Amino acid sequence: MKLRRLLITVTAFAIAMGFLESAVVVYMREILYPTGFEFPLSPFPINLAVTELFREVATLVMLVSIGILAARRFSTGFAWFIYSFAIWDIFYYVFLWLLLGWPQSLMTWDVLFLIPTTWTGPVLSPVLVSLTMILLAMVILIRAERGLDSRIPGIIWAGLILGSLILIFGFVLDYSQHMLTHFTLFEMVQVKNPEVLEVATSYVPHRFPWWIFGIGEAVILASIGWYWKRAGNKA
Repeated sequence: MKLRRLLITVTAFAIAMGFLESAVVVYMREILYPTGFEFPLSPFPINLAVTELFREVATLVMLVSIGILAARRFSTGFAWFIYSFAIWDIFYYVFLWLLLGWPQSLMTWDVLFLIPTTWTGPVLSPVLVSLTMILLAMVILIRAERGLDSRIPGIIWAGLILGSLILIFGFVLDYSQHMLTHFTLFEMVQVKNPEVLEVATSYVPHRFPWWIFGIGEAVILASIGWYWKRAGNKA
C-alpha cells in the first residue's frame, strides 16, 4: 500500500516536471526557432547557454531530492530517482507532441543533454533508456516492499555503470566526431571562441550508433536480470 501511494505521488510530480520542462522548451523554440526546431542549431547566446546548463543541474537536484525524500535506504532512494527521471523524460516528449506536434516520429533527432558535452539521438533512444530505468526501479522497489534485501551488489553496480557509460558514449559520439574534425579537445571547451560556436551550430546529425546503444542496453538489462536472480535468493 505504501508503495502504491508513493508511486502515485512521485508519478504525479514527475509528470508535472515533464510539463514544466516542455513549457520551457516551447518558449525557447519560440525565441530561437520561430519556424520550427530543426538542425543545424540556431546560434545560442552565451547567457542562454549558461542558463540552460544551470537549469539542467537544477532539474537533477530536484530529481535527486525526490529520491532522498521518498526513501531511507540508498538503493530505494536511487530507485525513486531513476523512476522519476524516466517518467519526467517520457512525459516531456508527450507534452511537446501535444503542444507543438513535435517530434514527428520516434526517429526524430533531438538534443538530449548538454553536460559535459552535447548529447544527441533519435527520440526513441532516450525513451528506451527511460523504460529500462523504470524496469530497474520497479525491481528494486518491489523487493523492498516485500521485505527483501534491496541492496545492489558491487558487481551489479559495475554492470549498470559500464552499460550507462557505453550509452553515454553512443549519445555523444556523433556530435564529438563533428567537433573533433575541426578542433582539439582543449579548443572545444572554449565556448566563447566564435569559431567553436560557429562549428557547433553547423552540426547536423549524421547517424546514430545503434549498435553501441544496443550493447549498452544489453549490459544494463543483463545486470538487472542478474540482480533479480542473485538477490532473489537472499532475504
